[in-house]
Amino acid sequence: MSAAVYRAPMRARDHDAAPGAGAELGLEQGVVGIGDKTGRRLERFAELPDGSFVWTRDAEGLYHLGAVAGPWRRDDSPAARAVGIRNVRPARWLPQPVAEDDVPTAVLATFARGGRNLQRIHDARAERETAALWDAAAAG
Repeated sequence: MSAAVYRAPMRARDHDAAPGAGAELGLEQGVVGIGDKTGRRLERFAELPDGSFVWTRDAEGLYHLGAVAGPWRRDDSPAARAVGIRNVRPARWLPQPVAEDDVPTAVLATFARGGRNLQRIHDARAERETAALWDAAAAG
């Protein structure tokens, strides 16, 4: 069975950072994050199993694939405050963006719908294709 797949736009709902700014921070610092301060969204994020796959888009609109790799923590650094992404989890990111033609269709569709929330992508094919991309990158 493949790991769950999530769209992680890393854009705080109550913050006006430029699109991709949160993703850029996450890629630089090796984290995935959300802007929610409290509530069920934060709880769900904190409870994601390690190994869950996350997709994000950087400031240029390129797709990046990562995997959750550790526990939740609060980030009160100036950089995190600047983009509004204050709740983070360690993540391992592939070293290069994934070509849009290789991104699973269901992942593309969730980004096309927009939104700023972490969202699970309920699609078995997307799970298989994401895992295959991850495994191929790990194999070198």
